[in-house]
Amino acid sequence: MLHCDLTRNDTIFYFTTCGWMMWNWLVSALAVGATVVLYDGSPLLARRPILWDMAEAERVTVFGTSAKWLALAEKEGMRPRRSHNLSALRSILSTGSPLAGHSYDYVYEHVKADARLSSISGGTDLISCFALGNPIEPVWRGEIQSRGLGMKVEVFDEAGRAVVGEQGELVCSAPFPSMPIAFWNDPMGEKYRSAYFDYFANVWRHGDWAELTGRGGLVIYGRSDATLNPGGVRIGTAEIYRQVEQLPEVIESLVIGQQLAADAGDDVRVVLFVRLADGVTLTEQLEEKIRLQIRQNASPHHVPRKIIQVADIPRTISGKITELAVRDVVHGRPVKNRDALANPEALELFRGLKELQD
Repeated sequence: MLHCDLTRNDTIFYFTTCGWMMWNWLVSALAVGATVVLYDGSPLLARRPILWDMAEAERVTVFGTSAKWLALAEKEGMRPRRSHNLSALRSILSTGSPLAGHSYDYVYEHVKADARLSSISGGTDLISCFALGNPIEPVWRGEIQSRGLGMKVEVFDEAGRAVVGEQGELVCSAPFPSMPIAFWNDPMGEKYRSAYFDYFANVWRHGDWAELTGRGGLVIYGRSDATLNPGGVRIGTAEIYRQVEQLPEVIESLVIGQQLAADAGDDVRVVLFVRLADGVTLTEQLEEKIRLQIRQNASPHHVPRKIIQVADIPRTISGKITELAVRDVVHGRPVKNRDALANPEALELFRGLKELQD
């Protein structure tokens, strides 16, 4: 209610499945007296702007979606600022993955210039947000506006020291209102403690690689257990996605670190998988275009050693890509929690790829 400035006069929508925590988040708006709009179906129907149609028809004031959907809407060329009456809309929320800077540009140029764009980040286990919108502060490109009320969110370096302006582990260093207190079938609390409190003693480590800015905003670079470490340089996966997915040829991408054998230097190389637009094939020219985009806008360390085209990318039921599952398949390890995937068959596309044997 406070972070969204939500009142009984609002009409709120969030595109979510009933199995995602955002469903719980959405229906809790009824406690404020707000009107909740639900949508059942695909959010993208053959270039038809179905959700913008709905937002106009229902006069939605708070519109929630995923970072991936906003990126796809941009690639589809949707320009609702010109095609729809969104005069009622005052806030756009995004979650599911880090929101790239170009998506901020897209929203303010092509959706609505005076909407408050709030990227939000939290977790299913807490059904809450560690960082989210702030109705009394400005929006900065590429940043989540503020840390959550009631959440002592900090970023720790490897030594467990709180840092500002540096990348590190996202932690919550004090108990918070929605913190789970136990796991089922864990009478001694061993699984619970190992899940959150083993890395830093008595401090909740959430598993996100992040940076707290001098303005008090937060930048999420990806899952800390999926960060890349080529040549000892730690890289958040979102830093690569932000560059690659600006290219019109690339629909979506997934990046992992592939562990090389000892006779190959025992290093980790960055491997980028891309799903391309219909009719587009990964040529040497396109590979070089992708590498140049990353090198010029990130760094030479971010440039993948291998780029491989795939027909699909595995994702969870809530639409998040699954880097860890792909990494396990590539390294011949069993995949944990396969039941959480919406398209588990896509994992087979990554098994035994000859391009990874070089």
